[in-house]
Amino acid sequence: MSGLESVIENYTVGWICALQEEYDAACRMLDVEFRPTPSGLEIGPRDDNTYDYGMINGHYVVITCLPSGRYGTVAAAITSKDMIRSFPRLQFILLVGIGGGAPTRERDIRLGDVVVSYPEGDLGGVVQFDLGKLHQVDGEERRGSSLFKRTGHLNSPPSVLLEVMPRLLRSHEDATKADKLAEHIKLMDDMPSFRRPAQDQLYRSDYVHQGAGNVKTCRNCDKGQTIARPSRAGNREFMIHHGIIGSSNTVMKNAVERDRYAKELNISCFEMEGAGLMNHLPSCLVIRGICDYSDTHKNDDWHNYAALTAAAYARELLFTLRPLAVRSPRPQAPQPPAQEVPSQPQPLLAPGLEDASQVSGCCRLQ
Repeated sequence: MSGLESVIENYTVGWICALQEEYDAACRMLDVEFRPTPSGLEIGPRDDNTYDYGMINGHYVVITCLPSGRYGTVAAAITSKDMIRSFPRLQFILLVGIGGGAPTRERDIRLGDVVVSYPEGDLGGVVQFDLGKLHQVDGEERRGSSLFKRTGHLNSPPSVLLEVMPRLLRSHEDATKADKLAEHIKLMDDMPSFRRPAQDQLYRSDYVHQGAGNVKTCRNCDKGQTIARPSRAGNREFMIHHGIIGSSNTVMKNAVERDRYAKELNISCFEMEGAGLMNHLPSCLVIRGICDYSDTHKNDDWHNYAALTAAAYARELLFTLRPLAVRSPRPQAPQPPAQEVPSQPQPLLAPGLEDASQVSGCCRLQ
């Protein structure tokens, strides 16, 4: 090791997971993993996170996972705040894992696909759909399109990533180009549990799962209630979708509600952590592999593969960005004027750069 891995200011990419399978896939995406933990790395005294360190395409990456058994926006917010305090030069955070899809006639979202948060209209890419006001009409409280009023606003992903995402999407959809994401998937070929499952069934929204609550398969469900979908053309194993991700502290397991939110807020995917990170600095991008259809038929069969497709997208995203030196510290919230202005720290130069005049930003397209 060169010794640069021991400089905490060199770490510019944060990667947060919520589940074990997401964490396993994340660590496999590293070009090199620094083990044991590089000497000299001292995280904040109040930081309870456990970190893994490594590099992807020259980016210094720090990975952590939410504590076992803790989920939701609050747990994610605590984890991210500790990471941000310990790593002052993070330029952005990637929240990578699984989510429930919201397929519509316009959006052919299938199991294993990847949904990435992307601004639409007045929404920044992630919407906390359980945050709002519920009005009473005619003595009856219900959540209807004209009764539930969303409040608050979540920030958009960082501009440097939004600029790259269309290029990555175009490359993936071009069948004449190499399938780079499939190459990343192969990094876990030695793990049979992460291979793509064979069965992908979407049931009608009004058809509820049959059998007791502990029946995790659909063997008792009427296959005649599934929605016929044509086979996909092309040579891609899964597809990428840019859109709005719905976030809350409750698992979406209701196809009728799923469809309503998909229509009202144009939500493509549901998850439980994103809203806890979006209004922090640095900005966050949410990447979700689709493991179910947010209905009563959900099970764990697609968890591992969906976690892997999301991690593969995150890896390719970092391969689309060319790492440069960190020109300046991450923007901080406004502070009261100090009595003395500290001297400006010198930029940390990436390998191959001899002086700061060669630095034009934190990241650029490859």
